[in-house]
Amino acid sequence: MIAAAGTVSARAAKAATTTIPIVFSVATDPVAMGLVASLNRPGGNLTGVANLMVELGQKQLELLHQLVPAVAIMAVLINPILPAAESQARDLQAAARKLGIDLHVLHASTERDLDTAFAKMADMRVGALAITADAFFLSRREQIIALAARHSLPATSPWREAAAAGGLMSYGTSDADGYRQLGSYAGRILKGEKPANLPVQQSTKFELIINLKTAKALGIDVPLQIQQLADEVIE
Repeated sequence: MIAAAGTVSARAAKAATTTIPIVFSVATDPVAMGLVASLNRPGGNLTGVANLMVELGQKQLELLHQLVPAVAIMAVLINPILPAAESQARDLQAAARKLGIDLHVLHASTERDLDTAFAKMADMRVGALAITADAFFLSRREQIIALAARHSLPATSPWREAAAAGGLMSYGTSDADGYRQLGSYAGRILKGEKPANLPVQQSTKFELIINLKTAKALGIDVPLQIQQLADEVIE
């Protein structure tokens, strides 16, 4: 059996074998990615957990707007390699219009792209940043946090690790809950069940993490209401 964490790993595993059972954990729609035929009836040798963190971008924008309501110009970082990048950008821009925000979509898929994107944000007078769910952004969280601090830019991401490392805020599915679900399916497959007969699960537990130390450094007074909504407040 193969356990694949992330879309790239899941697609590589699928390309490598059609017989060995594969359990995945991905942040995008596994049907749109071609990993399974449907959520209820995966078919083939793959099943797993869909965190659907891509769909959480609109909630990220809403929370960021509540945190810095005076900011009228925001940006969102999207990896253009992601198959859902275009539709994701459209959905986020529609959500931003409802909030009265002018949203700039910036693309990045390399370290150099990140430096360029933050330079563009400075030129555009961007006042806050939302980072979308992508393994590349998670792997470069230290660089992104450092750039956001250098530009005094409030930023939110989907991963608790980013807030714990010094990011302002994170909102996303619980990694612990996702891995618990993945482990449960792995156990069932090892006992003889077939991936084709196990519906893809969707994470339903979400976490809001606020880093008050970072907020203070940015001169942001986090409203008590938002602090009370948070699953964790880092001081």
